[in-house]
Amino acid sequence: MQKIETTRMAEKTAITPTRAEDYPEWYQQVIKAADMAENSPVRGCMVIKPWGYGIWENMQRYLDDRIKSTGHDNCYFPLFIPLSFLEKEAAHVEGFAKECAVVTHHRLEEKNGKLVPTGQLEEPLIVRPTSETIIGESFSRWVESYRDRPLLINQWCNVVRWEMRPRIFLRTTEFLWQEGHTAHANEKEAIDETLKMLEIYREFMEEVLAIPLILGEKSPGERFPGAVSTYTLEAMMQDRKALQAGTSHYLGQNFAKASNIRFSNQDGQMEYAYTTSWGSTTRMIGALIMCHGDDDGLRLPPRIAPKQVVILPIAPKPEMEESILRYSEEVADRLRTFQCFGRPISVHVDRRDKRGGEKNWEWIKKGVPLRIEIGPRDLESRCVTLCRRDRPHKEKSQVAVDQLGIEATVFLEQIQKGYFDQARAFRDANIRRDLRTFEELKAYFTSKNADKPEIHGGFVLAKWCGDAETEKMLEDFKISIRCLPLKQSGTEGTCILTGRKATLDAVFAKSY
Repeated sequence: MQKIETTRMAEKTAITPTRAEDYPEWYQQVIKAADMAENSPVRGCMVIKPWGYGIWENMQRYLDDRIKSTGHDNCYFPLFIPLSFLEKEAAHVEGFAKECAVVTHHRLEEKNGKLVPTGQLEEPLIVRPTSETIIGESFSRWVESYRDRPLLINQWCNVVRWEMRPRIFLRTTEFLWQEGHTAHANEKEAIDETLKMLEIYREFMEEVLAIPLILGEKSPGERFPGAVSTYTLEAMMQDRKALQAGTSHYLGQNFAKASNIRFSNQDGQMEYAYTTSWGSTTRMIGALIMCHGDDDGLRLPPRIAPKQVVILPIAPKPEMEESILRYSEEVADRLRTFQCFGRPISVHVDRRDKRGGEKNWEWIKKGVPLRIEIGPRDLESRCVTLCRRDRPHKEKSQVAVDQLGIEATVFLEQIQKGYFDQARAFRDANIRRDLRTFEELKAYFTSKNADKPEIHGGFVLAKWCGDAETEKMLEDFKISIRCLPLKQSGTEGTCILTGRKATLDAVFAKSY
């Protein structure tokens, strides 16, 4: 495991092990400590607990507003897809075949004290891995004339992809997502839609989740099955691996031909539509953890936090409890009259009968941006004791209650920007641009160099010749071409894999 930068290596941390000691286990322990989710009795599936689901709900609200603002409507399609639908699109079914869950029976009967499946289906049903094929069947009936174009829909749902090596939020057999599907009259309109949604994702992930991204097109080996082009948003986690945060696919006429999505053009002739699809998932929660978390737990950007401010009443004597709680509610009500990021500040008063220190550390591990402690002295002086999650936990400041709303707004905006700036600085410091040969690329990603973080792991920006066959050279080293950045330099160089002349810039990395 390569070394991870940390600010509190010398002190005892809330999360054990630390990022530097065991990054994968640190990730699991953050989820547990923040009480976000847990493994379910069904292998590969997860139970998303209220704090984790609260984050997902905020993601839904922000992203759904952006999707609808561009003219898309939400709808819902069945969980089950007839096997014959997938068989219509050969490249698509080949790409998902090993991940499909299949329903073959519709009834259970008791035999010898056990329930056994009976009533075999005439046609097996696939549990939705993605919805292009079944949505295509509806589109084939909904699309008749060029006047019906464009058709813009989105759905929020769950999907199932059988996962052999599950990890909560990152790779689970069942996960939650949104998937958009559109049909257009011409190629340009469809490509414009694909790139527009990519930009919607970028805006959401950078401005709300505070995760810096590299936008680009996937190489042929990483392209969505059946797509003409796949565009991606790649983020760097704190172990320097890449995480694909979302994708937008230009499908050309491939799915339209498979599903017979045709329309009458302005000349009265029948044409196949041009379609797109795009999606983002609960994997974004995993990205939040790995991009911003520290050795005390989760650190949530204020715009996505279910609770932006938590007030902790501290009453050392029972007779003080009522007055301190009353003052805490007054402070909360004052804060709720202020807006930050266009919405009222989200405030929670923690009234639980627990020790102040215990409650304080619970909220630190959950990543709440601001904690406010209120004790007898604060009540007497009409002040509060304020703690920021982006600062050491012992750092506190006194703020007069009359100034708290303004101060809290400023602090929340600072924390939001600070998390993004920190993540971007870390990413930029770990992009290598000076590697030229395949031997140098392999050495850079070889685990024996783990004691030398300056030459191990991260992103490599290098030239690539564009030959899809050369991607196979990377498989044994668990490296992949993450994307061809949208912003290309246009200069000629030497392909890092073959030594041939090359003009394409490509990002190479290990990934989740």
